[in-house]
Amino acid sequence: MSTLLIAVGAMVAYLVAYHTYGRWLARKIFRLDPLAGVPSVELNDDCDFVPTNKSVLFGHHFTSIAGTGPIVGPAIAVMWGWLPALVWVLLGSILVGAVHDFGSLVVSIRSRGQTVGDVAGRVLNRRVRMLFLLILFMALTIVLAIFGLVIATVFKQYPASIIPCLVQIPIAVAIGMWLHRKNVNLLIPSILALVAMYVSLIHGNDGFLGSINQAMSQWSVITWVLLLLIYSYVASVLPVWLLLQPRDYINSLQLITALGLVVVGLVVAGLFGGAPIEASGKRIPLEIVAPMIRMDPVGAPSVIPFLFITIACGACSGFHCLVSSGTSSKQIKNESDALFVGYGSMLAEGFLATIVILACVAGLGLGASAVGSTDVLTGADAFNARYATWASAKGLGPTVGAFVDGSANFLKAIAVPSQIAVAIMGVLVASFAGTTLDTACRLQRYVIQELAATFVGDQADRDKLGKPKRSFNPMVWLTNKHGATIFAVTLGVIIAALPAPQTPVTFAESITGNLPADYVAANSDLPTAATAGGLGGAAWWLTTFAGKGGLILWPLFGATNQLLAGLAFLVISFFLWRRRVPVWFIVIPMIFMLIVPAWAMLSELPGWLSEDNPNWVVIGVGIATLVLEAWMLIEAAILWPRVRGILETPAAVPNREGNA
Repeated sequence: MSTLLIAVGAMVAYLVAYHTYGRWLARKIFRLDPLAGVPSVELNDDCDFVPTNKSVLFGHHFTSIAGTGPIVGPAIAVMWGWLPALVWVLLGSILVGAVHDFGSLVVSIRSRGQTVGDVAGRVLNRRVRMLFLLILFMALTIVLAIFGLVIATVFKQYPASIIPCLVQIPIAVAIGMWLHRKNVNLLIPSILALVAMYVSLIHGNDGFLGSINQAMSQWSVITWVLLLLIYSYVASVLPVWLLLQPRDYINSLQLITALGLVVVGLVVAGLFGGAPIEASGKRIPLEIVAPMIRMDPVGAPSVIPFLFITIACGACSGFHCLVSSGTSSKQIKNESDALFVGYGSMLAEGFLATIVILACVAGLGLGASAVGSTDVLTGADAFNARYATWASAKGLGPTVGAFVDGSANFLKAIAVPSQIAVAIMGVLVASFAGTTLDTACRLQRYVIQELAATFVGDQADRDKLGKPKRSFNPMVWLTNKHGATIFAVTLGVIIAALPAPQTPVTFAESITGNLPADYVAANSDLPTAATAGGLGGAAWWLTTFAGKGGLILWPLFGATNQLLAGLAFLVISFFLWRRRVPVWFIVIPMIFMLIVPAWAMLSELPGWLSEDNPNWVVIGVGIATLVLEAWMLIEAAILWPRVRGILETPAAVPNREGNA
């Protein structure tokens, strides 16, 4: 019953927060004006700037900000106990994350759709703009390099999710064309899309389609990375209404429906118990089986500051400012919609993170097997089998598995067959990751174009009309949407194609066939190509080890992502400060989100330096990030007392070359 009370209490808290704190921010602080001009109308190009129904935009925004973050982060953080994770999710999402997302969206809307990095150049100065854009570039590079691996891992773990995820693409294109050309009501296409996706999900693992799923689940990681980044390129350059918007919208329908089913299952399990797993037919009581607080898990870092780095999406995440200011601000058709899209989406993500926590600390107790075992455990034994040590619980596979198994148990409580329950949750995870990947690619394109435009200059390499001249100047080429996207995707592929850290076999060893003896002994089923060497050995190495290079930079992502949130708060604060609007509600979370990530990164540096084979790339980028943060804060401290009440230069009309 306590599990059910927590879920209901969280839902009530989010509804109250939206209608009180959220509306106060909208009316008294940001003063949303439904009659004000918006970039999607003023700059409508039918590609990036497109006025969009707020329900469709909510779907795009929610699925883009969510990703796997509100699943993986909370599923790891319950290692420290369910109470610290739950408190940070609830308070963080309401008082920090939703304010961050909402503020970034409004500031961008009032800056002609500029990204938060570009806005920094006007409300602070041009040096800060450059520093901010560089941090954005690094963060998005990590996302593009790692999310192909994330999706490939989910597909391998849950093959039944492959066809349903791929089917979303043609459905999205059809829905996008239908809505754009005919301007029809959303209800009919929404129902048709939802039915088609669930049919593919329920029957996608049967017969011929099931054999396709199994075959595609065996594809190598590098194969999936290449295909997904090629898809991301296409999604980035196509008009936003044709693929990105409708795919995110129909994804949100499916994801919210799945989340609704999980909540119904949680209610049934809370009142009547979970589905029986024994022939006796006795239902298992739903109860929290994890410790409330666990300060010293085996191998885990200190709960403070690492709790606030581990749970980002679901409480507060810097990546969200990129979505708010990168894509959503260019599509919102009425300024008053910003509350629903910006503040409301973050609260929805907070509720998702709450359900993830409950699935891991209570849902698992309804029956789950230990990793690598077929024995079904219940109660505290099921939780302890997954969370014995930090090392055993923090990987992508274990954390996703804990959520999928726990939430699938909620679905089983309402008589959803086990195979379909697992498929529903596997599709949920893979779909969230997919929407984040294609949105991140589009955002990286914007960042690269903005950086390149800085180096092109005001007059250099431009014709009399102000457009970049067609030349081989790489900076001019990168101001074009195709050039910028190709650069983003190519860089992502190069990093992703590298092997993971500590790969046991080098590329040279695979070519010569001279593999380490201990590796050969531990892998008796090695194919002939692996030991024969030559092109066969090289191909074996590429398909076995390549594709995990994003893990090289992944240790930086948590701290860098949260630091980005603090810097976005800094930009919002300056924007309001210049207009003599109260900023105390921004400054408090800003200080917190600037100190905590820097503290976490400084705490990790000694460990990185003391490793036998230090990851100098991570160390170098980590130090560079801290230096950039310090530089930006010094610039901000100097400017703060000088700019109160002084409006910045208005945002210029963006150059449309390559964007239409």
